[in-house]
Amino acid sequence: MNRATTTRIGRRAFLANGALVLAAGLDPASCAGRLAAGAPKKGVRVGLVTDLHYADKPAAGTRYYRETLDKLAEAAERFKKDEPAFVVELGDLIDAADAVETELKYLKRVDKEFAALAKDRHYVLGNHCVDTLTKSEFLDAVGQKAAHGSFDRGGVHFVVLDACFRGDGKPYGRKNSKWNDANVPADQLDWLKEDLKGTDKPVVVFAHQRLDVANDYGVKNAADVRKVLEGSKKVRAVFQGHSHKNDYKDIGGVHYCTLVAMIEGSGAENNGYSVLDVGPDGAITVTGFRGQKNYDWKGAH
Repeated sequence: MNRATTTRIGRRAFLANGALVLAAGLDPASCAGRLAAGAPKKGVRVGLVTDLHYADKPAAGTRYYRETLDKLAEAAERFKKDEPAFVVELGDLIDAADAVETELKYLKRVDKEFAALAKDRHYVLGNHCVDTLTKSEFLDAVGQKAAHGSFDRGGVHFVVLDACFRGDGKPYGRKNSKWNDANVPADQLDWLKEDLKGTDKPVVVFAHQRLDVANDYGVKNAADVRKVLEGSKKVRAVFQGHSHKNDYKDIGGVHYCTLVAMIEGSGAENNGYSVLDVGPDGAITVTGFRGQKNYDWKGAH
């Protein structure tokens, strides 16, 4: 039975209780050992979170909106120890609100915590991020110049995609979209082709909506996007969210890794976040915490 309200857990109590649960499930020492063993001698380390759906409102179903801040605080403690070069949130940082002012308030609150994780951070737009807000309003609030782009770190090329466009090409915003009608427009695909041509480094892609399925959670023109990614012969992996559950597919030699949502379930044991290590040869290790799975993929031969 769903409860109409949820009690805010004190952050110190949440983290203390979380340590007990972690000891029973994911041994901190073994996780640290895995990170030490999996870290490339050269390359880059990244902190990943997705689908936080923060909102100052009562829980609904399996989503405990107010607990996101405590779950993010636990991830922050992990990232302090593992020192990622940058952090990425893969979309739906906030939940939708009926008023612009309310949604901006949600965003300001959760971004205060997310921004403290690292100076170098990147935001992928999720459908809830721009349900009421426009893209420019969201991006201005978090200090990011564009919704899609690319950058190099540690001998690796990273790409951020934006699929928050309707089938007719109009961008999401002001309650004008459907969550299951996501598309990467033609001009962004053209940009992606040229961007991939311009790098000689292994490539990792960040997205919100899934590029590996043809159901409601998938980008409608995902096959077109995959053709570009596969054709480059440089893309090693795509990290995505949106469907809230762990999933993995290898399509055309590209690893498509769907990460678990932070919002689902109450309490520390229902948290999920990860540390990603990418080597200059494209070797990838994903160390997951709480509900997030681990992955290891060898580099190019």
